[in-house]
Amino acid sequence: MNIAVIGTGYVGLVTGVCLSDLGHNVTCIDIDEKKVEKLNNGKSPIYEEGLEELLEKNLRQERLTFTTDYTRGLAQKQLVYIAVGTPQGDDGSADLTYVNAACRDIASHLENDAVIVTKSTVPVGTNEHIKETIEANLVNDVSISVASNPEFLRQGSAVHDTFRGDRIVIGSNDEEALELLEKVNAGFRLPIVKTDLRSAEMIKYASNAFLATKISFINEMANLSEKIGANIDHVAKGMGMDKRIGESFLNAGIGFGGSCFPKDTRAIISIGRNVENDMPILENVVDVNERQRSIIVDKLHKRVTDLSNKKVAVLGLSFKPNTDDMREAPSIDVTEKLLDKNAEVVAYDPVATENAKEVLSNKVHYATSIEKAVQDADVAIILTEWKEIKNFPLHEYKARMKEALVFDGRNCFTLDQVKNSGVEYHSIGRPVIYG
Repeated sequence: MNIAVIGTGYVGLVTGVCLSDLGHNVTCIDIDEKKVEKLNNGKSPIYEEGLEELLEKNLRQERLTFTTDYTRGLAQKQLVYIAVGTPQGDDGSADLTYVNAACRDIASHLENDAVIVTKSTVPVGTNEHIKETIEANLVNDVSISVASNPEFLRQGSAVHDTFRGDRIVIGSNDEEALELLEKVNAGFRLPIVKTDLRSAEMIKYASNAFLATKISFINEMANLSEKIGANIDHVAKGMGMDKRIGESFLNAGIGFGGSCFPKDTRAIISIGRNVENDMPILENVVDVNERQRSIIVDKLHKRVTDLSNKKVAVLGLSFKPNTDDMREAPSIDVTEKLLDKNAEVVAYDPVATENAKEVLSNKVHYATSIEKAVQDADVAIILTEWKEIKNFPLHEYKARMKEALVFDGRNCFTLDQVKNSGVEYHSIGRPVIYG
């Protein structure tokens, strides 16, 4: 089929590339000329495992192209995906500025009947608003249907999730639109859940809010376990073996970040507030997560009361491994707190350094390897569980640091690994190991 995708961020780019890999003819539209030129040359502007290879493949096979020209991009397209950003507004709600702009551009340039498919995460009822906005501004005699096709992609494994996800959700109040979307997605060979528009929109928010709740819950259990002498690893394993609970998202740490969980949890709270429906569980999920980010610095401050002129190696900057995304990354808060205590901060990340420089203080120094970051450091703090960091030998901390003092915000090592390593090891929800 002929498909247009508006927006080439994480969701739009992965969607367009993967749909083209199924054999569809896909044109991705973006207003950023430099980004479009880069993409047409086979270079991905984001780090996502496997994405650039698929991008190059489908460009070569002429199933995929990128443009800033809406007339060209929308020409003869049967489906038009909206995959633009919906950033968080001041009140926690989703800002629909880019969605509304996309609607106006579609209305101005669409020359044939089409199904408008929303990939962006939008408040319940937005797809009806999209239909009304486009129809009110159409310049040609065409008809549209609207559908919701929310994404459930994990950054760092988005390509994998597209082809090997748990399900595909499509929602529309138009049966023909549902049938068309079912055909488009048939090549993924995943279970398809068909719903009405509003239920599809709600599934996305409810899913992310539940996963965020699970993370905040296990972090509360970790904090309690640490105070009463339990080990959160054992607690989580015992809980996760119960099929009603499941083991996923029961990893204690310093909280969630990124572009989805924080924004979507606050957005669903805002949706509830707008219809006078308080959501105290989710409000506490957000509060717990914000408090959790301070826990690693609090632990450090109890152990080292004066950080003035102490070299602190911060290992991992992106909000999670296998991505260069710095949005809502705990490293932002942690480095600020360390600098406030007059520490010298030297950071290392395998991929996210350039993005980190855009958001972290200019007082942060950057190393090109873990070895250089920890050399002569007084303290090392692990904030992202990159494979490279998890595999870094513990004896190297002892060999290179002034004092082998490690604070692990992601529980990268088992306590048995740390024992007899010569490293003083502080983690989340577990006893301190003194090497």
